[in-house]
Amino acid sequence: MACDLVVVGLGYVGLPLARRACEAGLSTVGYDISEQVVSHLSDGRSHIDDLSDADITAMRAAGFRATTDPRVAGGADTVVVCVPTGLTPDGDPDLAALRAACRSVGAGLRPGTLVVVESTSHPGTTEELVRPLLERSSGLRVGDDFHLAYSPERIDPGNAAHGIRNTPRVVSGCTPLCTKYAVAFYGRLVDTVVVARGTREAEMAKLLENTYRYVNIALVDEVALYCDKVGIDVWDVLRCAGTKPFGFSAFSPGPGIGGHCIPVDPRYLEAKAESEGFSFRMLSAARGVVAQMPAHVVRRAAGLLREEGRSLNGARVLLLGVSYKPDVADVRETPATQVARGLRARGASVSYHDPYVPRFSADGVPLPREESLAEALASADLAVLLQDHACYEAGLPAQARCAVLDTRGSTEGERVSRL
Repeated sequence: MACDLVVVGLGYVGLPLARRACEAGLSTVGYDISEQVVSHLSDGRSHIDDLSDADITAMRAAGFRATTDPRVAGGADTVVVCVPTGLTPDGDPDLAALRAACRSVGAGLRPGTLVVVESTSHPGTTEELVRPLLERSSGLRVGDDFHLAYSPERIDPGNAAHGIRNTPRVVSGCTPLCTKYAVAFYGRLVDTVVVARGTREAEMAKLLENTYRYVNIALVDEVALYCDKVGIDVWDVLRCAGTKPFGFSAFSPGPGIGGHCIPVDPRYLEAKAESEGFSFRMLSAARGVVAQMPAHVVRRAAGLLREEGRSLNGARVLLLGVSYKPDVADVRETPATQVARGLRARGASVSYHDPYVPRFSADGVPLPREESLAEALASADLAVLLQDHACYEAGLPAQARCAVLDTRGSTEGERVSRL
């Protein structure tokens, strides 16, 4: 079945892209290896925060369909690969999903197709990994028979102000003609297209965006560690520094870094550099700082209980918000996992409250979920605010009878201590 676009990978990146394509009038098909994802979408159900069931229904009304059949890519004018690129258990870049997707796309690739990779990876991935896989699988040649480009995703889950359409899109192709086709495609979806000099520059730009955030978060984390040691209010320091109208960008400390991008992307850059004999010393230092934060939260929790004559061993500790960012259900790489692990290792009984996350486990062991925030606070010996969901703004943590450790600097109260 011929169509304008096939999106490979229907997760946090691919599904919003498919919706935007439907809005722009492109006939769109989604391909995913997960039968559950495809089944949910076929039933009109969304599995990501940024799209509602109504959004999926509207997409289906516009002709969208989802399938587990990779052969659909052979009927598309454009194929966009949006599969996850995470880390192995050892912390190394894991491109297995990207390799598999390229083989599937290449097997049915027809002349004239534009293939775009949006998955984040190290510089050189498009030319050194994707291109050979597609050419071997298809028997076609980039530039002569089909077009290949790279355009890094810029999805920010939960961001209502910036979506696909109004976020500038960086693109580059393997040849000038490949770039031309990619610009024409994204020009139908976004307001601004930025052309990179080459695919390596586009790949590097994506890694720089998130590495910039990673390093600066690590900096304020280390400032917070120092301020805690010497008795300085880091939150007031940040408030004061943030009044400077130039030369300062505000970042906040926290219990650790979560999500699919910021904890992962710098490792792709670091690993690639290492393979080429270059050492990103700043990244290594930043990783060392960030890695300390969950343990620092556990130490602070133990200190607050000690001030009340209690021990973590046997204490009832309530985690408030276990997703990696506010008001979403996404728990990928959430620091809540390490915090819960550290608390339980010291004998604490740990439960959690999060209106967005119905189930949460640490090391494969499910944590009890508290339904009522007020009741959970009433029975806890200590509450640790890990994520500042909007539901916590009402002040219940600040009114709690138990001690509260606020790792986000978002609440105040007589019994609240900030990270």
